Amino acid sequence: MQCRWPTGFSCPACGHSAHCLLPSNPRMTFQCSAGHRQTSLIAGSLFQESNLPLTIWFLAIYLVSQAKTRPSALALKRHLGVSNPTAWLIHHKLMQAMAKREDLYRLSGAVQIDDVFRGGERRGGKAGRGSENKIPFVAAVSVDDEGHPGRIKLTPVPGFTSPCCTVLSDGLACFGCVSAASCLHIPIVAGRRKPGTGGVR
Repeated sequence: MQCRWPTGFSCPACGHSAHCLLPSNPRMTFQCSAGHRQTSLIAGSLFQESNLPLTIWFLAIYLVSQAKTRPSALALKRHLGVSNPTAWLIHHKLMQAMAKREDLYRLSGAVQIDDVFRGGERRGGKAGRGSENKIPFVAAVSVDDEGHPGRIKLTPVPGFTSPCCTVLSDGLACFGCVSAASCLHIPIVAGRRKPGTGGVR
């Protein structure tokens, strides 16, 4: 309740705070006094339409997000003590949520960036950066004023070389910075104001 409505209940449809709690519903269902819309604490979340205790979900979130190698649905089944279909559904929902999160949040503030390699050395192969068994990544992490990490982005790249590409943009002055990255920049002005008109054609 404190996490979802820290300042008190607010109807997701109309925003009214007046409500009543339906005592016969085990899901703690709230009914708005103005529009009579019903909603629960877990509506619109990963846990919607799930009869599992939230402690099981929280344990699954921990296992999937903190493990170096994400556990499979079969591993979740063993750890959580649930059935195969339930473990698969939990695993699927968590993977979808983690993928969606990447599109929702952007790094902000102070951002630290570095090169990262994933993988190990193959027997008889090269060691270090030149290893054919390592995948290069660019890692960027946002930090707060005290230097504590916040969000991180990992992007695989072909290699750590200077970019070589052609960038097409409009005539906005800030796009000129791509030339500093050794890219050919071609600004294209799509339209100009004509005398006596107030818009761009």
